[in-house]
Amino acid sequence: MEITDAILLVVAGLAAGVINTFAGSGSLITLPLLMFMGLPPAVANGTNRIGVVVQNLVATRNFLHQKELQPQKEWPLVIPTLFGSLLGALVAVEINEDILNYFIGGLLVVMFFVILLKPAAWIKGQADQVKTTRSRIINSIIFFFIGVYGGFIQAGVGLFLLAGLVLGACYNLVRANAVKVLMVLAFTIVALVVFITAGQIAWSYGLLLAAGNALGAWFASKNARKIGAKNIRYVLLAVVLISGLKVLGVF
Repeated sequence: MEITDAILLVVAGLAAGVINTFAGSGSLITLPLLMFMGLPPAVANGTNRIGVVVQNLVATRNFLHQKELQPQKEWPLVIPTLFGSLLGALVAVEINEDILNYFIGGLLVVMFFVILLKPAAWIKGQADQVKTTRSRIINSIIFFFIGVYGGFIQAGVGLFLLAGLVLGACYNLVRANAVKVLMVLAFTIVALVVFITAGQIAWSYGLLLAAGNALGAWFASKNARKIGAKNIRYVLLAVVLISGLKVLGVF
């Protein structure tokens, strides 16, 4: 690996850490970058999980110290995502690389429009209006399939988790964000084990990304007011659209 590549990975990880702190979907930057650096789609998909685990490990620890998390109460929702993640990761390591490449490219373009429409703002607007939670069985099914998606591709899964926790399980936004972090940590560890077993991890790339992720999360938490989520969103939109079109071979 060239020194310039190492620097770029840390910088991309830093950017993803900042974006994840404000809005989520930082993997929409790091995943295509790993592919542009020459990693096969499956290896890029697995390697990207290292930074995700590190960042959410730190965040979960912080939420526990702040008493925002009560793991013994969250496991009924976390467990279905673990089984879903296992299934999704097993599919990801076996899928044809050309299909995975087109899936990732298509996902990036779709996520551009998802971010553009700002569904997270709508979810927050509905939070105080949702009064009746769905049954445990229905919630378990919902979070199982969210886990499948998270295990398969990861990018953007935080939005689906937030929607499920607020609109389905009737969590308030503060608790929903904390539980979302715990869920991502738990099911990403499961998926990471699958990718490691399949030999689809480039450790040097992943650890450099993880270092940037941790630094970005720390920086964003210290300078939240100065940066502003609005400006971050515009940068993310541009990067996601350009990356998606490039992965699809448009240019």
